[in-house]
Amino acid sequence: MSRFMAERYAHLEAYTPGEQPTDMKYIKLNTNESPFPPSPGVLRAISQERVRELRLYSDPDCNLLRRAIAKQFGFEKQNVFVSNGSDDILNFSFMAFCDGTKCGVAFPEISYGFYQVYADLYGVDAKKIALAEDFSIRISDYCYNDRTVVIANPNAPTGIALTREEVEQIVAANPDHVVLIDEAYVDFGGESALELVKKYDNLLVVRTFSKSYSLAGARLGFAIGHPALIADLEKIKYSTNPYNINRLTLLAGTAAIEENDYYMENCRRIIENRAYLTDSLRALGFEVLPSCANFIFAKSDQIGGEELYLALKARGILVRHFTKEKIKNYNRITIGTMEEMQILTNTVRAILAEKSER
Repeated sequence: MSRFMAERYAHLEAYTPGEQPTDMKYIKLNTNESPFPPSPGVLRAISQERVRELRLYSDPDCNLLRRAIAKQFGFEKQNVFVSNGSDDILNFSFMAFCDGTKCGVAFPEISYGFYQVYADLYGVDAKKIALAEDFSIRISDYCYNDRTVVIANPNAPTGIALTREEVEQIVAANPDHVVLIDEAYVDFGGESALELVKKYDNLLVVRTFSKSYSLAGARLGFAIGHPALIADLEKIKYSTNPYNINRLTLLAGTAAIEENDYYMENCRRIIENRAYLTDSLRALGFEVLPSCANFIFAKSDQIGGEELYLALKARGILVRHFTKEKIKNYNRITIGTMEEMQILTNTVRAILAEKSER
């Protein structure tokens, strides 16, 4: 840190992204990317002619994309906000709906790491709520909190999901505060809260194109909520960077939404592959939490979490290991192709066999 860094950021602990090593070719099962390519329409949309148009600014209002999203999910354009990845929307939401002196935030103690980073960045009082013994979220913990509530559903890194009815209990119990439901992984078996937006003006549902829509590298996310909430986010956007989505990403996102069936079929395949990997690891003695995401959270009494992570990495397979005390024995494993799941299973079996022979 330089001597010029503002004092208020001196002790900020930044978010740590998943590894992106280039020293060898890896099977990447550590950052929850899709194993499938974007749809054919996305590839057609990014033509040479469109690339030449990069000399021009993108549409700050993102009209075509917002209309496409609204049509797909049964809303109006004014219900839709789009930005540079869902992280951008989370950032704007902490700015807009939390306050260092008036309104704090509540989120699970074990969840997406950026929630704590944003709370620290903006000096927001954060109430980190412990999960139940089985890693599930206790609904009563988030009712009548007098705070903005932020919940990933399904949660990360556990993959455990709330039902729509459970989400509604939380939203209804906090009428004077925003409830943000982060649905980054909902397309892999979760139950979306989108329909509740038509009933509650304090609900903001945040989605991403990075997981189910195979566009992690495009950096695109969207939120659906009451028009007043969307206007709040637009105000923050236009006060920071109105051109925050480039022209090619806008084209890719619009084309992806228009070929939604292609992506939902890929989600179905990932769900099948998740079931295969879950059964395979359980057969090897692993404890695997019930997941509605494109990853599983697993541990074994035969080998520590860090030891398994390092052993897999040495063999060209990346998974995500966390050092937090309560979950240090677990690894989060992204669901890939069936071939990748079979390779992973065979590699884990070999690692356990080698360990038992020592």
